[in-house]
Amino acid sequence: MKLSTSVALAIVAVAMMSVNTHAKDSEWTYLLDKDLSQWNTYLGFPNPETDIKGLPKDAEGNYTQPIGHGKDEKGVFTVSMTEGEPVLRVSGEIYGSVYTNEEFENYHLILQYKWGSKKWKPRLDLELDTGILYHANGEHGVDYWKAWALSQELQIMEQSTGDWWQIADSQIDIRCEKPEGAEVHIYNPKAELLSFGPGGVGITCRRSHDREKPKGEWNTVELITYGDKSLHIVNGEVVMALSNSRYTRDGKMLPLTQGKILLQSEAGEAFFKDIKLKSIDAIPAKYNHYFK
Repeated sequence: MKLSTSVALAIVAVAMMSVNTHAKDSEWTYLLDKDLSQWNTYLGFPNPETDIKGLPKDAEGNYTQPIGHGKDEKGVFTVSMTEGEPVLRVSGEIYGSVYTNEEFENYHLILQYKWGSKKWKPRLDLELDTGILYHANGEHGVDYWKAWALSQELQIMEQSTGDWWQIADSQIDIRCEKPEGAEVHIYNPKAELLSFGPGGVGITCRRSHDREKPKGEWNTVELITYGDKSLHIVNGEVVMALSNSRYTRDGKMLPLTQGKILLQSEAGEAFFKDIKLKSIDAIPAKYNHYFK
């Protein structure tokens, strides 16, 4: 069978496009598969109503130790295949996280999330909540909830995705303002650079504006981090820029610029997919003005 010149050229063009697309995709490391092979789990102290066989309780019925690493009999973290794509469900029933086996630094992370419907104590009457913890180091269970490791948080919560929260004794600088009558600081790229965390002005800073889609739709969150700087991006828009990521240990200030990535279980059901990461050698030029 003979092909016309135009048809042959079209076939070649399509083939080249396929090669280019593959080359572009190869920049990314895809972190999610059906076996969670690139992740481990840590679960903290369950609610008293949650039955965990063999986990000791005190006289009041409260658990006296965390579940720990690699134990998830309740299926807090499960993966199902949807249209050939792995989707991670985080039930939220027990505080904890699924965390990467590897540590990362200087990277661009992208993932998609959407909300489920289940809630658990102590957030039965509060917004659904999870989050990305980055630059995670050291032991788990060192935070207020005894569930997570020292890290910086990119909050994922209904109407609050993109906020920053201190985890353990992490510190960071953010351009924020506290409008009259407001209870917390709000990110403003033109505001004064303030220090957050121990010794700073607060333990949280709210994102500049809400970019979350209606419940039930998939949202795209990006985390760009290079050196001590990071960007929180929600559905294509920067909602916070952060710098001077650090922590204090034994009176000495230390950089917090690399570590594992954690996805939180925090009393609310959430789903994640298309989790991918690539290394970078600088903050992308189009974002440089956020750090001037």
